[in-house]
Amino acid sequence: MADAANVGRTLYGYFRSSAAYRVRIALNLKGLAYRQAPVSLVKAEQRSADFLALNPQGLVPALQDGEVLLTQSLAICEYLDEAYPDTVQLLPADPVLRARVRAVAQAIACDIHPVNNLRILNYLKNELAAPDDVRNAWYRHWVAEGFAALEQQLAASAGQHCFGDSITLADACLLPQVFNAQRFQVDMAAFPLLSRLAANLEALPAFADAHPSRQADAT
Repeated sequence: MADAANVGRTLYGYFRSSAAYRVRIALNLKGLAYRQAPVSLVKAEQRSADFLALNPQGLVPALQDGEVLLTQSLAICEYLDEAYPDTVQLLPADPVLRARVRAVAQAIACDIHPVNNLRILNYLKNELAAPDDVRNAWYRHWVAEGFAALEQQLAASAGQHCFGDSITLADACLLPQVFNAQRFQVDMAAFPLLSRLAANLEALPAFADAHPSRQADAT
């Protein structure tokens, strides 16, 4: 992340949020300077009046780019591709390959992640009185089911990254989901391809700088 006090681009997010992590990766890959405005999900700051004025869903991330305010991580990443065409492109020009990249990104961001995010896990705990082992089993089940499909799906396209040797939006979605899976002790040995791809991505500066442990609000 470029450190510029007067930069006109602000990312509202939480260091461990997979969705915010995706957008940090995209901004870093494109070399776009931004400042971060931490929104603590643990302290429920996403439900504050100030943040709800930015995003009535009460979800991170939100990106303020000059006069433009955007929500939803995939929409933000696609906006960055279209608004800044002279930077690294996350979606291929070929329409078939672009659709396939979107399919993988959406499988992660729309199918795997939503049933396992913090508000779902908190609902299981607080409203349904599910003990920790039940919540962890829930998490691992849905991640394993989603990862099994991705392992098979990417076998035909993977090179160094999800689609050959070029970085795409699929990669920006994959690494944050693998990070969270590791946090919840998902057995990644069952997914050797995803593990290899994640290791390749972790070695790249744009991905390494976006890692939750390297954010100012990492506590």
